[in-house]
Amino acid sequence: MLPPMGLFDRPIFHPEGPTFRELAVQALSSTDRGYDLLAPKFEYTPFRTPDPVIETSLRRCRGLSAALDLCCGTGAGLRALEGRAERVVGIDRSAGMLAEARRHVPNAELHQGDVLNLPSELRGEFDLVTCYGAFGHILEADEAKFVASVHAALRPGGRFVFVTTEPPRWTSSALWVARGFNAVMRVRNALLRPAFIMYYLTFLLPRATRLLEDAGFEVRVFRDFPAPYERLLTVEATR
Repeated sequence: MLPPMGLFDRPIFHPEGPTFRELAVQALSSTDRGYDLLAPKFEYTPFRTPDPVIETSLRRCRGLSAALDLCCGTGAGLRALEGRAERVVGIDRSAGMLAEARRHVPNAELHQGDVLNLPSELRGEFDLVTCYGAFGHILEADEAKFVASVHAALRPGGRFVFVTTEPPRWTSSALWVARGFNAVMRVRNALLRPAFIMYYLTFLLPRATRLLEDAGFEVRVFRDFPAPYERLLTVEATR
């Protein structure tokens, strides 16, 4: 007879999802090592961008030559890009996440690397660049560099498509939960090395719009998400 499972060793989110203990170990690791550990169970967490959100954001994207998904993770964005682009490419720092992406999207071209410093073979190649659920891994101080990297990846006339929102109201519980989490992560990163970079409420409007326009993008915002995602916005930034 198996011993009773401890509270910290019970799967959360989903029967196939990570346990509290596994998430704690991830949070105490570096960003890359943490996601290597989480990768096999990432699909069963709320951290993975839902398919309806990705599909809605891409409804105006068809008949593309080449598309690049930044911080592609286990391949949720890549799966949606298949059928929309002849060449589908993903880049991520985590080898574990790329291994899962390779399993889920075997026809995608995958690269391990830093989106803030794209390899030369990914520059000026794409009609479309996307990024889902990864802005929290980019420090605010690096956001202008991130936008420049996106600009470098696109051909003239190419688009950067992503999902964001506006800052929550001061009375919103979501705002204070996110700020509390961010405060805990700042303390963790001040005390422990290597850092684990993950913050909420980043790259929101209007800051994201300002950074994109400063880099030479023409920005359009679409409010077309159905419930329960109606607070989300699709941003299309054209080089």
